[in-house]
Amino acid sequence: MFIGQYEHQLEAKGRLSIPKKFRSRLAIGSVLSQGLDGCLFLYPTAAWEQLVSKLSQLPLTRSDARDFTRAMSFGATEVVTDRLGRILIPDYLRQFAGISKECIIAGAIDRIEIWDKIRYINYTARINSQAETIAEKLSEIGV
Repeated sequence: MFIGQYEHQLEAKGRLSIPKKFRSRLAIGSVLSQGLDGCLFLYPTAAWEQLVSKLSQLPLTRSDARDFTRAMSFGATEVVTDRLGRILIPDYLRQFAGISKECIIAGAIDRIEIWDKIRYINYTARINSQAETIAEKLSEIGV
């Protein structure tokens, strides 16, 4: 399980240090992809494979299913954590997420999210201001 948030800086060559607390779950491989809401998703290989299994069951005849599958797979790449705990974030993913230097690495239960710091601050301020409304909606589906 991934929880908590950490602040790190992207190196000039596009490498980002993953918090030590998260590294052991990524040791056997991971996949970095475009995320939702303007962030990147970093999945352990097993969690990525579960997602791919679900995506492959979506009906090919639905354009929204095709679009989402494409968004997740076109923007994905396998990444390896080096001996210093860093991953290389390709240029196209840095551009997608608007990441230039200051990053937030946040645990999101089954994945890690990588955010540009300013984008993260703005996003969390917005969702925190709506927390009660969100909680009410989720309670309707049993959460």
